Amino acid sequence: MEFFKQVDIDWLGKKWYFLAFSLVFSVSGLLSILFWHHIPLGVDFKGGTLITVKFADTPQVQRIRHAVDHAGLHDVSIQNYKGYSRGDNNEVIVSLPQRDTSEAALDSGRNAIVQTLEANYSPTGAANAGKLDIDNATRESLAAFLKSADPLHINATSNSDPQYAAIANTILNYRDQEKGGLIDNLSELNGRAAPAVVSALQAGAYSSGFTIRDVQIVGPQVGAQLRKQAIQATLYSLAGMLVYLWFRFELIYGVAAVVAVFHDTLITIGIFSLTNREMTLTVIAAILTLIGYSMNDTIVVFDRIRENLHIMRRDSLSDIVNRSINQTLSRTVLTSGLTFLTVLSLFIFGGEVLNGFSFALVIGILVGTYSSIAVAAPMLVAYQDWRTRRGKAAALPAGKRARAS
Repeated sequence: MEFFKQVDIDWLGKKWYFLAFSLVFSVSGLLSILFWHHIPLGVDFKGGTLITVKFADTPQVQRIRHAVDHAGLHDVSIQNYKGYSRGDNNEVIVSLPQRDTSEAALDSGRNAIVQTLEANYSPTGAANAGKLDIDNATRESLAAFLKSADPLHINATSNSDPQYAAIANTILNYRDQEKGGLIDNLSELNGRAAPAVVSALQAGAYSSGFTIRDVQIVGPQVGAQLRKQAIQATLYSLAGMLVYLWFRFELIYGVAAVVAVFHDTLITIGIFSLTNREMTLTVIAAILTLIGYSMNDTIVVFDRIRENLHIMRRDSLSDIVNRSINQTLSRTVLTSGLTFLTVLSLFIFGGEVLNGFSFALVIGILVGTYSSIAVAAPMLVAYQDWRTRRGKAAALPAGKRARAS
């Protein structure tokens, strides 16, 4: 299937426009990386505590951010999170800077967010100061509350603690397994606990409307190691491709392809910096994916150039490169276009977890397809012209005039 037949576009004649486009985005990205937003690292790389909070209603991110700022918590990242099993789960991810990797740090981060939201976000938090938050109660805290209230009047017996611990387990199992972590109204517990227990909870507890679903921590040493490994993975992949293309074609082919891929990577990271999007492990995976994708597209063009070098011996290298790009244009539009539509759908409908990954692929496929035509191929011609000006033999068998018979 071909979209274009007998295409005759002078791609190399537009090389200065391409150069200007690449310079604008590359320099803008570099300036942002060096002076503005730098590279916004996620918790995976800089270390910290990642807390997933679920709300009974649609969370108001700006209001949460104001509550966090009011509580004196700085360098906190807050973003929406969309679940998949039950539609929108009304969840947000809160990233806290953290230097400690102990269990105490997990509890500290969790408690900080709970106290902040109870005091500054939950509409019922301030009115119920001193009461037990049933949505964020642990088994120990709920059992201690029941023992203190002693609604069953069994405090004098020796088995009071196990009984209230069992009641606490029953209530929290209902909350976590059947209600998804949130109890809308304490009257729901009727039939699951004794009436006296429910009455005690209605008098001394309340539902805050949010709950901590998950807490994860990444230490700074682990983050630094992941940064190092991510850089190494990118550099090793570029080096491996350079060696392959050197062996498969000529060294200049490999250099041109690696420069084009480096151009793609720089622009993609620069756009992440300009838009202040966090770089995570999934984004690094996307960058490695686009490196391979862009390289494959470049190799297709290079392979056609090499074929035409032996066929079009009377033509200049510029004409051969233009013809080769035009001949592979249908293939480029088909493969890149379909891939782009796929990752665009993933970006629009994939949810927050895959947002960074899909965004990197959307940008990478556009820039990677562009660089195969506008960066890699013109480098071959520029190199050939440079050798000609220096009076050296042509590195590529092009531009040679046929011998008279």
